[in-house]
Amino acid sequence: MTVVAVVLRAPWPRSPRQIGHVAIAALLVHGGYLGGVFIAIANGMAAGTSAMLVGLQPILTVVIARMWLGERVVPRQWAGLVLGLVGVYFVVRHKIDFGGDARGLAPIAVALVAISIGTLYQKRHCGDVDLRSGAALQFAACALVYLPLALLLESEPVRWTPQFVFALGWSVVVLSVGAISLLYWLLRHAAAADVARLFYLVPPVTAAMAYLFFGERLDALALAGMVAIAIGVAMARPRR
Repeated sequence: MTVVAVVLRAPWPRSPRQIGHVAIAALLVHGGYLGGVFIAIANGMAAGTSAMLVGLQPILTVVIARMWLGERVVPRQWAGLVLGLVGVYFVVRHKIDFGGDARGLAPIAVALVAISIGTLYQKRHCGDVDLRSGAALQFAACALVYLPLALLLESEPVRWTPQFVFALGWSVVVLSVGAISLLYWLLRHAAAADVARLFYLVPPVTAAMAYLFFGERLDALALAGMVAIAIGVAMARPRR
């Protein structure tokens, strides 16, 4: 991203204060959210359980946005957010397993709070930062924090299997660069609560991809949950 920003002559933040805001948003969104989810799954938390718990993010974001940014939320939007959460449960219910998830609860809680506060922090303090140079600074900030932790806590060497290379490439290019940049772009053009509701679409899309690629179960209740999510997202959209 540094090369991209330099080649495309993207403007860089000039004040240390602005760079600090970019770094804090990075540690919340990239470090706290993505790191928390990955650590929770590595500690044994089922993917469905993590999806359900992180699925609380739109509601938590709306509550914080109302207190912090003064965004108004009408009863219809609250009903849509609750309906979306119920739909998420229907989609991932057969993958939820709290039996061996105790070690993953703390990291997933960190992830939930980090993405909720991080999106609002990005919107409030980093809305004028170029997304290309901002991404380079955010990745650098996370690297400075996570590199010592990796050297201190990670003992096993990396096994460069094709599966690992694909997963790493997907996490970097599609998730960290693509999805997070798209999230930041949406935050610049819409209210934080309006953007947060779109997170409800992640579980049904994931379930549909798992059904197509891996033959995982997709029963009638899961399909009903997808419909509930679609209706909830539509209800949570603010009227123009």
